[in-house]
Amino acid sequence: MANMYDSAYDLEKAIRDSEEFKGLKDTFEAVMNDPSAKKMFEDFRDTQMELQQKQMQGQDITEEEIEKARQVVELVQQHEGISKLMEAEQRLNLVINELSQIITKPLEELYGSQQ
Repeated sequence: MANMYDSAYDLEKAIRDSEEFKGLKDTFEAVMNDPSAKKMFEDFRDTQMELQQKQMQGQDITEEEIEKARQVVELVQQHEGISKLMEAEQRLNLVINELSQIITKPLEELYGSQQ
């Protein structure tokens, strides 16, 4: 069992050492060091979290909340630093999703063979 955990920690280190993570970290630090970008990014994340929380609780999202979210998204997409951060985050998420598919392949094969 320890071998799987060792592999998981090796994978964590590989992610931290990857160009995707380093790029994300650099762009994140650049946004956090710019006070206006930091506030804009935090507003974006807060809006995202509020809407996700409402969805998870089964609450309806109002048209007003949807419009506010659209405005926040448009605003952050216009900021070059935040836009780069979001692109870097997407690149790393793509890698993590691919790794997840590899990790869960034995389960997929097991359950997929039952059909």
